[in-house]
Amino acid sequence: MLYARISGVSSYVPDDILDNEMLSKMVDTNDEWITTRVGIKERRILKKPEAGSSYMGIQAVNKLLAETGTKPEEVDLLICATSNPDYRFPSTGSVIAHECGLSNCYAYDIQAACAGFIVALEDAAAYVKSGLRKKIVVVAAEMMSSMVNYKDRTTCPLFGDAAGAMLVEPTEDAVGIMDAVFHVDGVGRDHLLMKAGGSVHPATHETVDADEHYVFQDGKFVYKHAVTDMLTSSLDVAQRNNLTMEDVDWLIPHQANLRIIEAVSSRAGIAPEKVLVNIEHYGNTSAASIPLCIDEYKNRIKKGDKLILTAFGAGFTWGAMYVIWDI
Repeated sequence: MLYARISGVSSYVPDDILDNEMLSKMVDTNDEWITTRVGIKERRILKKPEAGSSYMGIQAVNKLLAETGTKPEEVDLLICATSNPDYRFPSTGSVIAHECGLSNCYAYDIQAACAGFIVALEDAAAYVKSGLRKKIVVVAAEMMSSMVNYKDRTTCPLFGDAAGAMLVEPTEDAVGIMDAVFHVDGVGRDHLLMKAGGSVHPATHETVDADEHYVFQDGKFVYKHAVTDMLTSSLDVAQRNNLTMEDVDWLIPHQANLRIIEAVSSRAGIAPEKVLVNIEHYGNTSAASIPLCIDEYKNRIKKGDKLILTAFGAGFTWGAMYVIWDI
């Protein structure tokens, strides 16, 4: 029997920092207001001309290949999770694969909003466990600043730019991506979305003038569902695998809002020191947040540790994944 192990993790963030003081000069807000509500002090912004999400994905993937000693031609498949593609087409995954020299690689994008990375990880695990692919790169690349309205004080403090990547390979040992639960509920469609730019409301002068090409979020509605759904999915995947919260070494949640993270972990009964958090310095980087967080703390995560990854995003789309670390 084959299992899908995670054999490497890497990330990339831009150099430019947008902190709360700088943001307060752009919109009616302040450090105290932002910190007390979402726990964010600063975020990274990609300012490189003519660079989009793929640029960050390329940096993360090249770093991953170098750190794992993987030759580009050895990669069979690249799955890119993004809500901020370079173009509507071609896929951002195809751009990353080409620029990283993955000459024997198929590539495609998936769009599962902030849950995109763990959804892509389950896809990768299925390919590996079936024997269809042997070396798969999963990358999340999110230039969130491209869809942020810096006139909207309720959403512009939340988001930052980043990319994260993992290498998934087969093993006969019972480690790696062990199980996952995912859900989708269209009740959230009108509460977290970009209103224009798709086929329902194509871009027009009117949609641009109405600022409908930016993130729209009904914060209270999203908060309530995010807490409930990340909590229940985390408990569900643990129960399915006969785990108590004491058995879990690390909870690694999507970094959307510190208050959401604290509510989920406290209701789950997981000690704060077992919850990995880096939202203070990066903000919400959408699908990139989980690999970015894991990469930052990878020296603390030990081989054999039991991880629960959980995320919630537009759709509403949410879920949780059980991983046994093997690096």
